[in-house]
Amino acid sequence: MTDTLIKVDLNQPAPENEQIHNRWHPDIPMACWVKPGDDFILETYDWTGGAIKNDDDASDVRDVDLSTVHYLSGPVGVQGAEPGDLLVVELLDIGAKQDSLWGFNGFFSKNNGGGFLTDYFPDAQKSIWDFEGMFTKSRHIPGVRFAGLIHPGLIGCLPDPKLLSAWNEREQALIDTNPTRVPPLANPPFAATAHAGKASGTLRDKIAAEGARTVPPREHGGNCDIKDLSRGSKIFFPVYVDGAGLSVGDLHFSQGDGEITFCGAIEMAGWVHMKVEVIKGGMAKYGIKNPIFKPSPIVPTYNNYLIFEGISVDDNGKQAYLDVNLAYQQACLNAIEYLKKFGYSGAQGYSLLGSAPVQGHISGVVDIPNACATLWLPTDIFEFDINPSAAGPTRFLDGSINMPIAYDK
Repeated sequence: MTDTLIKVDLNQPAPENEQIHNRWHPDIPMACWVKPGDDFILETYDWTGGAIKNDDDASDVRDVDLSTVHYLSGPVGVQGAEPGDLLVVELLDIGAKQDSLWGFNGFFSKNNGGGFLTDYFPDAQKSIWDFEGMFTKSRHIPGVRFAGLIHPGLIGCLPDPKLLSAWNEREQALIDTNPTRVPPLANPPFAATAHAGKASGTLRDKIAAEGARTVPPREHGGNCDIKDLSRGSKIFFPVYVDGAGLSVGDLHFSQGDGEITFCGAIEMAGWVHMKVEVIKGGMAKYGIKNPIFKPSPIVPTYNNYLIFEGISVDDNGKQAYLDVNLAYQQACLNAIEYLKKFGYSGAQGYSLLGSAPVQGHISGVVDIPNACATLWLPTDIFEFDINPSAAGPTRFLDGSINMPIAYDK
């Protein structure tokens, strides 16, 4: 029987659990140790540590303290792993906790984190999704039901002091270019809400003062939000500290490419069954400075799509040069506008694109001046036909059902 090395009680505040942390720092003590070849289970909180509730009130999304996140399970030390090695992590299985068979998607207020389309959806909103085995549906977005591809949005290893310093310096330099921007350009260290696992006293204070926030992906992995890191995936992580220091969290029941809602995907508490191996000197052998991975052999099978194109021209007709971010934004907005013709609100369309297994593609980055990005929306997830026809769209919703919204105070 596989050992569960880290357990979480969803009734216990995450900062009270010494096997949980919410910053990246080389001095965070290992929560537990394993050997190469071991397999084990780690339980996780949802990334907010239970701040978002299963209800019809979005004030929790509006008021959430984002300086506390992400709550990660770990670090797990791997005996014999040394800087320069590759840590091979195989995801054997992953699932939801039986006492929490639901998840949430939401938009943060523009004044508290924002998101990919925050200028179009500046207020806090959320949708709740109930799990039905491998499927999910939402009372806030009727007419859709789809299979989930459960995956960790965040998984990575501890940085060494040099790498940590580089992160903090380069991100602070970016912040300094526009320090009053809303949302901010990056999140610097913030000691007040840091949780450093087993660390206490002066060590805890040092970690709190220097620890990097967990929001972005970086060279060690981190918050990459790759939906195909699911059952059967293998990830090859650069090792920067003795023992590697593997941590995981931010589990998603399902997600569209790009996790465009930021409080994105369908966030959940759960567990991960994994196995670890070590490739000695693997970073130099393979020229690796960022993780590489093999995707899951299990994917939701949807073969029928509507594909929405976006180019790097904004809503006002202003031309940008090969801007893939803008092109994908426009593809998403085009899909949302299409869904509105069937009775969905813009917010419901936005939430759906962040939650369902949509595919995002960089379709062209060579034909100056326009980058082209595409969003692939699976039509089979809908309980009605959304394909274009001569008869025109039939409104499935009448506007009586929508997502909870909380305006800024």
